[in-house]
Amino acid sequence: GVSLFPEHGASYDVLRQNADLAMYRAKSLGQGKICTYETAMDETSRRRAELAIDLKRALVRNEFELHYQVQNDTQSGDIIGFEALLRWNHPRKGRVPPNDFIPLAEQTGLIVDIGDWVLRTACATAASWSRPFKVAVNVAPMQLNYDLAKRVAEVLRETGLAPERLEIELTETGIIADRQHALQVVLALKALGVTVAMDDFGTGYSSLSTLQVFPFDKIKVDKSFIQSVETSVHAAAIVKATLLLGRSLNIPVLAEGVETEAELRCLRAEGCHEGQGYLFSRPRPNVDIVGLLQAQRDAADGSSSGNVMVA
Repeated sequence: GVSLFPEHGASYDVLRQNADLAMYRAKSLGQGKICTYETAMDETSRRRAELAIDLKRALVRNEFELHYQVQNDTQSGDIIGFEALLRWNHPRKGRVPPNDFIPLAEQTGLIVDIGDWVLRTACATAASWSRPFKVAVNVAPMQLNYDLAKRVAEVLRETGLAPERLEIELTETGIIADRQHALQVVLALKALGVTVAMDDFGTGYSSLSTLQVFPFDKIKVDKSFIQSVETSVHAAAIVKATLLLGRSLNIPVLAEGVETEAELRCLRAEGCHEGQGYLFSRPRPNVDIVGLLQAQRDAADGSSSGNVMVA
């Protein structure tokens, strides 16, 4: 982060403060970036500070809710589970995009309490469903340092959800900081009967070595590869190789971000049996999921195929 004298300040303290603002912008752009201070950064910093204060109050004010996205069998179209996704309904700003507030929650440490609320709410909701589908919950790296397995055990006991119906999703970037500790957490979760998935596969630093060490129950291929599978030879090769790897390791592979029929045809042709994305369904509140499950039950009772695809 760079600030210049005298354009960006006449004193050391002001120059340092403005250089800090520029540094945070540079960090947000990735490694090896250099940014020079701009006056607009003051407004961005102010909005970020206000949003952090609002985020701290959001739990108390019950402003969060979970939406659930269908995970489907790509061959039959049958529902195989759901992923719980966090939404924030801000009283003034309306729906705040997750990409805006989740990184902020991680930076401020609020993600631990928010993640705990997500886990408890998702398990309680899944326990109330009329059919015993699995629910997948994303876990932030910081949550691994707060006795995650113990908390999961408590939540399962409180909500009555069977352990095999909960799937914890971890990203490789979330476990790379302390692989040994993360491995202990994964083993403790599996000892409870909970399944563990590797999320965003292909975007980490050393995916193959991680798969060798960690006993994951599922691999989720990052949506960036799926959405390029038609147009990029490299993306198609990565998806094919991941599916072959999953079969070799006897680990199911789920394709994230499936949005078109052409993408689905490619995945089917390569033998991918699990998918998730807007083609099957957008994330929906629980009231819609309850209706969806009832419709599926009614269809099954009526000797229908029971396949459900929701736009």
